[in-house]
Amino acid sequence: MSASDQDWEDGGGQLPPAHREGGRDLSPGVKPLLVLGKIRGILDAFSLSRPALSLSEIHAATGYPASTVQRLVANLVAEEFLDREGDRVRIGVKFAYWAAPATRGLDALEIIKPVLEELRDETGETAALFRLEGEVRVCVAMAETRHALRREMHVGKILPLHAGSAGRVLMAWDPRAERAALSSGLERLTEHTITDPARLRGDVEQTRRDGYSVTSDERDEGATGLAAPVFDSMGDLVGALSVSGPSLRVTPEKCREWVDPLVAASEQATRLLGGRLPR
Repeated sequence: MSASDQDWEDGGGQLPPAHREGGRDLSPGVKPLLVLGKIRGILDAFSLSRPALSLSEIHAATGYPASTVQRLVANLVAEEFLDREGDRVRIGVKFAYWAAPATRGLDALEIIKPVLEELRDETGETAALFRLEGEVRVCVAMAETRHALRREMHVGKILPLHAGSAGRVLMAWDPRAERAALSSGLERLTEHTITDPARLRGDVEQTRRDGYSVTSDERDEGATGLAAPVFDSMGDLVGALSVSGPSLRVTPEKCREWVDPLVAASEQATRLLGGRLPR
């Protein structure tokens, strides 16, 4: 074991900034066990889209020395934090047993609220969760922007399905939403609202292929939004996680920049709910 590895194991080194993010402050006088930070870094390397990783992929994702990755992964497998899958490893099934009490008794919206707040803080714009309710979509949770100039949004607000990125996501992963939108008529709300059923179906298919949607001026002139899906344990759609704001701030460049944080937030919400991606 190298001197630097020994520092990590004994808690005498300093965690790289990337692996300090997301943790909580220790009580005064408590010495950190920095090896736990390295273990967290390994676990954070896994995602719903990359559930199984090789040692080299973990090494690339964490930046840890190959010898450290090999040693920690072997120990994590032995303790059932990870399971082997051929020449790869994945999060251990035992985690489901350990995680079950974490969300018991908690409302799903309370679980997702911190994700919305983090997304709002990263983008500076309003983050919201929309659910399908009959033939419309409803805002069921939100973290409002701190900008004075903002799109009006509130919990309980009812909006049409066919106009806007969140509606597009609901239609892409819930056939009921697409049928509801098409059967209710495609009202023109602005000159950019899609009112042609064939074109709307094409946009819904594109959303499903991309994994997210970006729209501008469909419901309100001068407003832009992007949205991605959140799923439950059966792989069914829970809702659409969105970021929206005035187009003068939410520019095409910003939308491209925010796609990855948005998709990461939707995946985080899915994982917190014990969900999985649909097959």
